[in-house]
Amino acid sequence: MGAALAQEVPRAGVHEAIAPFPREEMQAVFAAGFAAILDRHMERALPSDLITWGLAGFTAHDPSLRVERQGRELRLMRGRRALISRVLPSDSARGKPDAIGMTAAEALMPFQEAAWAASPAIRDQGRDRLLRAGFSAIFGHLDPFSRYVTPEEAQLARERRLGQGSVGLRLSAQRGQVLVAAVTRDSLAAAAGIRVGDRLVTVDDEMVFANDLPGAELLLEGAPETEVTLVTQRAGRRRNVTLRRVAQRVETVTAATRDGVLHLRVSGFTALTSAQVTGFVEAAFAGVNPPRGIVLDLRGNRGGVLAQAVAVADIFLDAGEIVATAGRHPEANRRYTSLSDVDLAQGRPIVVMVDGRTASAAEILAAALAERGRAAVLGTGTQGKGLVQILLPLPNGGELQLSWSRIIMPSGWPLQGAGLLPALCTAGGDEAAATALAALRAAQQPMGAVLARLRALRPPVSALEATSLRESCPGLDGIERDADFARALVTDAAAYQAALMR
Repeated sequence: MGAALAQEVPRAGVHEAIAPFPREEMQAVFAAGFAAILDRHMERALPSDLITWGLAGFTAHDPSLRVERQGRELRLMRGRRALISRVLPSDSARGKPDAIGMTAAEALMPFQEAAWAASPAIRDQGRDRLLRAGFSAIFGHLDPFSRYVTPEEAQLARERRLGQGSVGLRLSAQRGQVLVAAVTRDSLAAAAGIRVGDRLVTVDDEMVFANDLPGAELLLEGAPETEVTLVTQRAGRRRNVTLRRVAQRVETVTAATRDGVLHLRVSGFTALTSAQVTGFVEAAFAGVNPPRGIVLDLRGNRGGVLAQAVAVADIFLDAGEIVATAGRHPEANRRYTSLSDVDLAQGRPIVVMVDGRTASAAEILAAALAERGRAAVLGTGTQGKGLVQILLPLPNGGELQLSWSRIIMPSGWPLQGAGLLPALCTAGGDEAAATALAALRAAQQPMGAVLARLRALRPPVSALEATSLRESCPGLDGIERDADFARALVTDAAAYQAALMR
């Protein structure tokens, strides 16, 4: 563990009542978390880094404290004074992750205890906030989607799998902010005075970020009749609003036939999604006049169960690889292939509609169909969330949502970062979309060079390259006339063929 190199914080005087540091629980949670990260996270991390980053997050609530590291020596400073200084444990990879994680957690505890004793601001945060802050700082160095889930949030997530409540809001990401995109009429949110264009700052004291819109929307959800507190901002003024979630019936798949084209809207991927899609497609193609084609609407679909996205792709694909995952842990490396040689759509054209809110499993489905030349993609750039998370239980009843693998398409390009780009971009408005459709009818490919660059990507993708690609068709919310252009594309053989990814 290393000897102390400076005098540690003295114990509080007898007249100062300081709540005892919850060392046992903090150590158990960080030990389990460190072990999980060292063993399963897709990015390699050193135990000494986890200690340093975790301490920096723990002390972030008190600006008078700072963390300094010089080589193997870690210090917790207040001004010029070291409250505690220790030599960090070895970064040797020998041994089991559980043992290494425990050693790292034991090394972190004296620093956290010193910060706790020295700072009323830190003591006021409570255990869950301090745990969240520590893990948030760690994941800030590793990836944007891993997170600590409190015991209460974990329980709500389990309840959400059985039933879900809504507050009547839809969100969008604009100019680096999370904004209210729509407010359901007669909802509690509307009654509370929330308006389209309001900025959403926090949900139940957790910051929301434009680069993780699905995460922000997930925070809004919960068990029916539970409350959620939002901080919104309008014209520079912030408001605290507490809303009660109302039970809603969630239908992930809806279908309608218009002008001989089957429109399938998939809003998410649950355990029943593939069965619902199968039922609609089989019913449509069992009739005397089967559809001329299918428009698959994935706009606003933030994902869900990966296996269900693969199963939906299998409905339309012949034998072959659909998608692969790649990570450090052996179990994170998998290849998903078609289980059936039967295309239930009988080879009819498919156009997939996507937008800036299409994420995760929805991106996988769209990319899989495009990659195999089975569908043309229309709309705007997708979110670019190409990481797979697993939920790992923690001793306090909380969970770690841990990114442990990357999505890799069969030809080798990753979804993370750049996302999926459409062959017919509608981000520039109706006139630009009409011009692009005319070009496709003339066997030209307006997005051809960009799509070739996309497929040539290999992990890791630089932020500069991802941004450059995304700027060619910026991710926006679903555009009103997308469905009109999709019907035109699916029924025009020449344009459809030109729009297929090659």
